[in-house]
Amino acid sequence: MSRSAQADGTRVVAHVHSDWSYDGSWPLERLAGAFSKRGYRAILMAEHDRGFDQAKWEAYREACAAASNPEILLVPGIEYSDPDNTVHVPVWGPVPFLGENLETASMLPAAHEAGGIAVFAHPRRKHAYAQFDPSWFRYLTGIELWNRRYDGYAPNHDVALLLRSRPELLPFATLDFHTRRHFHPLAMVLELDGPVSEPSILSAIRARRARPMAFGQPAGRFATGPVWPAMHALDTGRRVGLRLARRGLAELRRHRP
Repeated sequence: MSRSAQADGTRVVAHVHSDWSYDGSWPLERLAGAFSKRGYRAILMAEHDRGFDQAKWEAYREACAAASNPEILLVPGIEYSDPDNTVHVPVWGPVPFLGENLETASMLPAAHEAGGIAVFAHPRRKHAYAQFDPSWFRYLTGIELWNRRYDGYAPNHDVALLLRSRPELLPFATLDFHTRRHFHPLAMVLELDGPVSEPSILSAIRARRARPMAFGQPAGRFATGPVWPAMHALDTGRRVGLRLARRGLAELRRHRP
């Protein structure tokens, strides 16, 4: 399909875990069906590096190819974590498995040298942004503006402000999908040259022919201006409500006869 035939772009869901990750539960085939029904054409997978080696990585790439079909493509990827499990960086592309629990400062150049695409994930998780080294910028393609699992129903306002001074970074809207509750109308919309394929998807991301979307609108609209405080307040209320509900359930169990 040519770019002119894809005027609205190609919807891709990013940062998805399957049961190949130690904390995932959904098989690749089930993910393919679920996201295809939701209008996505490709899934940027991001399995945790824990438990992987080169042999498993090669088997995983084959499994992603087998689970793909004409409606949806599974693009294999690894989410690398540092020795403290604080900084996480999903990497996609023709990169061999680099290892478990690598220092980010050594992993990023290795991924870059191999032709990979690297994205700084969920800066809010465990205050990962506090560990950020400015020397990493040269190796990063993007940063997660909105991670459904850790940012909730509102994007990361601090990342939106950072992106104003780092226009070379591509903002990503991602799910960090592990369970059904992580479904959310977030997507990366890509302008592809040619049919949906791993090379055409990676090429579009490298060329910044990609934009983050939420609820069918540019995700950046929800990160600044008057919309963000309202969404943030709504999400804060949701989190507080969930905590209170969990405490209430715990008390009920504790006093159950």
